Amino acid sequence: MNINRINEYNNLLNLNSNLKNREDSIKFTDLLKDAINKVNMMQIESEEYKKMLVFGEVDNLHDVTIAAEKANIALQITMSIRNKIVEAYKEIMRIQI
Repeated sequence: MNINRINEYNNLLNLNSNLKNREDSIKFTDLLKDAINKVNMMQIESEEYKKMLVFGEVDNLHDVTIAAEKANIALQITMSIRNKIVEAYKEIMRIQI
């Protein structure tokens, strides 16, 4: 039996146990919540710029337009991702066991 193979196997076992024991691991739900919160903040920023525009507090119209487009694109991407997740869920549910 080759000692190197045993060492490689032990290293893999240690790596696996280290990954399981990591408390600082990032969860998918946390990433999803963070992304949705960022999109929400972009929407709020866009609304604030629009309010400032109505009251005449904005000197540069470009900032308002850019904020609105950023929020719009972020929302479109979020909706596309949501639609893909729903499609994947439906496809999984159609699989016969």
